[in-house]
Amino acid sequence: MAEQYDLIVIGAGPGGYLSAAKAAGKGMKIALVEAGELGGTCLNRGCIPTKTIMHSTELFQEMKNCGQIGIHVGALSCSMDEVQARKETVLEQLRQGIAMQLKKAKVTVYHGKGQITGPHAVEVNGETLAAERILITTGSVPAMPPIPGIDLPGVMNSDELLAKGDPIPERLVIIGGGVIGMEFASIYQALGTQVTVIEALDRILATLDKEIGQSLKMLMKKRGVDIHTGAKVERIERTECLQVTCTEKEKALTVEADAVLVAVGRRAFTEGLLGPGVELAMDRGKICVDEHFQTSVPGIYAAGDCIGGIQLAHVASAEAINAVCYMNGEGPEQDLAVVPSCVYTNPEIASVGLSAEEAKAAGRTVLTSKYPMSANGKSLLSGQERGFIKVVADPETHQVLGAQMMCARATDMISEFGTAIRNGLTLEQMGAVIRPHPTFSEGISEAVML
Repeated sequence: MAEQYDLIVIGAGPGGYLSAAKAAGKGMKIALVEAGELGGTCLNRGCIPTKTIMHSTELFQEMKNCGQIGIHVGALSCSMDEVQARKETVLEQLRQGIAMQLKKAKVTVYHGKGQITGPHAVEVNGETLAAERILITTGSVPAMPPIPGIDLPGVMNSDELLAKGDPIPERLVIIGGGVIGMEFASIYQALGTQVTVIEALDRILATLDKEIGQSLKMLMKKRGVDIHTGAKVERIERTECLQVTCTEKEKALTVEADAVLVAVGRRAFTEGLLGPGVELAMDRGKICVDEHFQTSVPGIYAAGDCIGGIQLAHVASAEAINAVCYMNGEGPEQDLAVVPSCVYTNPEIASVGLSAEEAKAAGRTVLTSKYPMSANGKSLLSGQERGFIKVVADPETHQVLGAQMMCARATDMISEFGTAIRNGLTLEQMGAVIRPHPTFSEGISEAVML
């Protein structure tokens, strides 16, 4: 007889393991199925390993420039093998933490590939599990476009480059100037690699405020990163080295490289998920859901990257937690209308809510206030480069509608604006808060001042 559960969750990324623990806390009997390691892409092949490596490379870059602040050291070197070893230590510690959290919540974990064989059945390792409901949180994988030569040795996706140790490539071409591409550009530029970014759209970080992309491009170019926008990659070839040929402004351009990173986005991962006779409504590979995250089959839900939308770990968690709430006849716990986005370049980038550009496109009049972080004491004394905080508000009520930040600790400070937007705070209410001196957060006080 099949083991019976209230809910089977397929996929143990941020959406899966957090919603499993949440559901267990509501008294549900939970099974969590994961083919790989706990934590999913975010922990094992995405957010955490990228930022762990970035922490090392940023320190390396800082040490190379420490003579400017009166500190002098001998010869510096960076071993990517040792950086990778530390990364694995960090990941294992976090995996153990997740395992303990699930054990404490009394969630039963099945390690293996889960396949839905019916509206209330999942098969894993030859065993059939039964449940009243199923929640799919299988995430996404790197997208690989049909570029001739994309399967050549040395051409990698983000998963593969994250696992790369020594030797550090002397020349790296990154296809894609989005979040993933620009974070890797920051990492390898700090290591001394000659980085070239090729982006098909007319600017890098095209989904964010236009000024952010322009400012980051200027900083990256100052550091030696070669950035080509409005450039379409035609082919990749290998002779003595890799050669990437693209068309930029109707002219052919060929760039030589020792390695190529393909970072053009991610696609929903659903391969092998559905057994014979099981069908879910799909839209170009993404699972279709209703406002309660229920699929076309009653009792089967889906959340996170596998349904498309905003592909961020914290969005996957929020969607999956809300799905659990709906299953239990409750309203949603998470407000999906206020979603912060972060880019871990140097300087950091973060945004939430409405941008002035989006307001203009919608024909909406807004009030904007901008503070240059070059005037911030903490930024100046710590040697930060170009940065700013921009706030968007309603011109009549002064209610905060959005914020865009490009400065040190932006990814930590953006939550203050998220809280303000969620609770309908005004510029004056945000300005009434005393922030300590000297701190980066003082810039918020300046930015909201009329």
